Amino acid sequence: MPKEKQLQQLQHIEDKLRRLINRYADVQQRLAKAQEEIQALEEQVAEKEQQIKNFQNQENIVKIVDTIAGNTANSTELKLKLNEYIREIDKCIAYLQD
Repeated sequence: MPKEKQLQQLQHIEDKLRRLINRYADVQQRLAKAQEEIQALEEQVAEKEQQIKNFQNQENIVKIVDTIAGNTANSTELKLKLNEYIREIDKCIAYLQD
């Protein structure tokens, strides 16, 4: 095999290796971006789940208030007070999460 042909083959192999390395780097970057996006989405899901729990708790409290309060005057006052407590608890939860 002539030396010139060997050099051409070697050059061809080097070119393929460079392209492979570039593709590998590109895939690594895309993977890193995908992992960041997954992390952000997981955080959003956790936040939404917490919001759902808060809404469910508020709904349960309203049901309890409706059950406990017999007349509308006491019911309204009790609802307002409980809503105030719920807002304060939500603020505390948000503060603890930060």
